[in-house]
Amino acid sequence: MSTPTYIYKIVHSSTPPPDPLPEALPVSDLDKADGFLHLSTALQLPGTLKRFFAEDERVFILRIVYKNVESNVKWENSRGTAPGGVGEQDMFPHIYNGLRLGKDEIESVVEWERQTGWDETINKATAEGWFIY
Repeated sequence: MSTPTYIYKIVHSSTPPPDPLPEALPVSDLDKADGFLHLSTALQLPGTLKRFFAEDERVFILRIVYKNVESNVKWENSRGTAPGGVGEQDMFPHIYNGLRLGKDEIESVVEWERQTGWDETINKATAEGWFIY
């Protein structure tokens, strides 16, 4: 598969990214425990959102220019235990850079609200052209 233009990070509403963005955002407990930053491609984001953020009322989506972080990305399964190729199905982009993600890596931030589920929000973002692989 081709190299993505953007990769995405979902952030719980309990830890909103400050504006302006700092050099490094706070790191989630999951990322700390695993030792890398969990991200998704535009194709993976809806599934990640529905699976791991199904009960969240709001989330922040960070859009990251892939070429800016490419040297620190490993493509692996969701747990980081099996390597894969760039953009392969079921292989996720994980950033290994000392858990640093901030203003130099993040291109834009949006806040999404869940309606009855995430489908309405995902469909709206898709219609607006926000998902870019």
